[in-house]
Amino acid sequence: MNDFLSLDAPVVGMVHLPPLPGAPEFAGDRAELRERALRDAAALESGGVDAVMVENFGDAPFHPDDVPKHTVASMTALVGAVRGAVSVPVGVNVLRNDAAAALSVAAATGASFVRVNVHTGARVTDQGVVTGRAHETMRLRDRLDTDVAVLADIDVKHSAPVTPREMDEVVAETLDRGLADGVVVSGVGTGEAVDREALGEVVARRDELALDAPVVVGSGTTVENVSDLLDVADGIIIGTALKRGGETTNPVDETRVRELIEAVES
Repeated sequence: MNDFLSLDAPVVGMVHLPPLPGAPEFAGDRAELRERALRDAAALESGGVDAVMVENFGDAPFHPDDVPKHTVASMTALVGAVRGAVSVPVGVNVLRNDAAAALSVAAATGASFVRVNVHTGARVTDQGVVTGRAHETMRLRDRLDTDVAVLADIDVKHSAPVTPREMDEVVAETLDRGLADGVVVSGVGTGEAVDREALGEVVARRDELALDAPVVVGSGTTVENVSDLLDVADGIIIGTALKRGGETTNPVDETRVRELIEAVES
């Protein structure tokens, strides 16, 4: 079985990459990019997380669904470096919604899972209307002959639905028709708390479908609310609360990581 999906209530720590080469705010130091990624990953693992996920967070403004080849090359090099430096499962997210790139990077580096912001349906974002390509993503996974797990967002942050839809319908289509291995429930933006009622609805619908698919919280987790969230959800993805000063773009603070893990274990 996929080593990420076999984890019990995983805490996934984020490695938010600074701007990569080709992005408007790239600082010009490729070596520092690698060192920053490795430092953050090491701090997360030492602090006790169950997995890490590498994301091109600094590449704003984001390409909607097809990043340049140099971005794929940089992500492959950095994810490969992280994968070789930690013993926990590694995930990949290529913003804004390049599932093919994320899956390809994961397969090439031995990473365990990817996050896809829009897997099915369509969302209005600051990149325009972003459309899910589940039909392409899942067929690509077969062609690559890999067991990389696909975690797909439900009501993804920094977006709005093209037309309102019932939550149970979206969950069913993402898991049952889109064949995602798990779903992610987030707040309205990075670091924003998830709607507990919506989270409960997603879990209830997953259970009604009798599917073995984790429901993971994708934003807004803190030391104060992590235990309550894990009473409902099957895992969390956390970034902002683990950074120095609680700022998303700052380096990982290992002390904050340990405090969060202690809250989970208690």
